[in-house]
Formats: sequence, structure tokens, C-alpha cells
Amino acid sequence: MTNQRTVGIVAWAALALALGAFLSGAGESIARRHLPGPSLKPRKFGILRLNRKKKFPPRVLPGKVFDRCSPETVKIGTVCMMTNPYPLEKEDIGRNDFFFATQKCAELGGYLPTAAQLIGAAPYVKLAGRVDDNEVTASTDIDPTDGLKDRREMSASLTTIASGGRAAGSQGVSEVSRGDPKAGEPNPSPLPADPAPETLQYVTVYDNGDRGGFAGGRPVGQPENFRCAFNKAQGRAGELK
Repeated sequence: MTNQRTVGIVAWAALALALGAFLSGAGESIARRHLPGPSLKPRKFGILRLNRKKKFPPRVLPGKVFDRCSPETVKIGTVCMMTNPYPLEKEDIGRNDFFFATQKCAELGGYLPTAAQLIGAAPYVKLAGRVDDNEVTASTDIDPTDGLKDRREMSASLTTIASGGRAAGSQGVSEVSRGDPKAGEPNPSPLPADPAPETLQYVTVYDNGDRGGFAGGRPVGQPENFRCAFNKAQGRAGELK
């Protein structure tokens, strides 16, 4: 009797395992037919595929894992700032005005830092400095073959040196602009644009012995050294292309 009971239990167990395997296979087959295909967007039960750079999209990755600064930058609070000024290509020398700098930093995924951020970074990075500053802690001119010049760098902070709205530039009035005839408006007089006025200037900063200092303003159309900053965020925080 005991042997018959044992054989019966074993038989039922084998049947249960076989039924479970069958149901599992059937379930997987059904699920496979209804699962979404590979995609860059996360979907329930979907397959997340790599992008063209063979990486997962930053937006789907946990921020804490990638909450860091790249080797080309220095962590300053919640900001990653370039260790050195932006390295200009030969063809870009002399073109690095305010427009170039802001657009280049945006292209890299960051922004041009404010004067306050640069001054705050003075103890941590080698800001541009005067010739008589410490070359170990400041970026100074040490090559006398082309003269020795005091250095400073651009910030995102802007100021005007004249009063009135036109001190900040003007889009002008195009020749094809017309007044609203329903309101009886006359046609406006054409006026040239002034997108880069001498009266609108960016504030420059220098190392000043790691204390940071203001070095005056320069018109937005004039070139100057600059560096970019990046907010620490998930994905490619502070990572240069």
C-alpha cells in the first residue's frame, strides 16, 4: 500500500511539472506575440535598445548612478565646470565672442557660467590671471616671445554702459514691415538692426589670487577666453563631446 501511494505521489508530481512547463511555454509564446519591439523609449515588457552611440538613452537611466562630473571638468557644488578654458580650433581664433561662446557651450550640453559662478570656482580651477599671479593656481601668460599679457575670461553676466532700451541692442525694422490697415496704422520706417551693440557688454573675471575678481566689461562682439559649465544630471553630466 505504501509503495502504491508513493508511486501515485510521484506520478502526480511529474504530471504537475509537465503541465507547468506546458503552461509556461504557452504563456511565453502568447506574451512574445504581444510584446512591443525594441525601442529607444522605455515601454512595459518592452526591449530597450542602444542608441547610435551604443549607449542607453540618458533619460531612462537612474540619475544617482551618473551623478558625476567628467574628467574634463571639476565638481563645484551642483555644477561641473571646465578645468581649462575652451580649446579653440585654429579657424575659430578671433571668433570667440559672446555669441560664439554661448552657442558652443550649449552645443556641448552646458552653458556659459555667470560671473558669480566663476568667482566661486576660483579656488578650484585655474582661472585666467595677471602675469604676476601664481602660475600654479592661475592661468597666466608665461611665454615672453609674443609679449606678456594679463588674462581674463568671459562670463554670462551682462551689463550696459548707457541708459535706455537701445543700449541692449535692437532688432531694427525690416523694409517689408507694414502697419495694420484695419487699425489705420502707418507703415513703419525701416531701421537697421543692432544685434551686437558696443553698449552691451559681458562682465569679465580673473583669478585674483584664487579670490576671484572683476576685470571690467567687454562688448559682446569682442572675443575673449571662456569656459563652459554643466549642471549635474542623469546621463552625460559634464561630459564633453
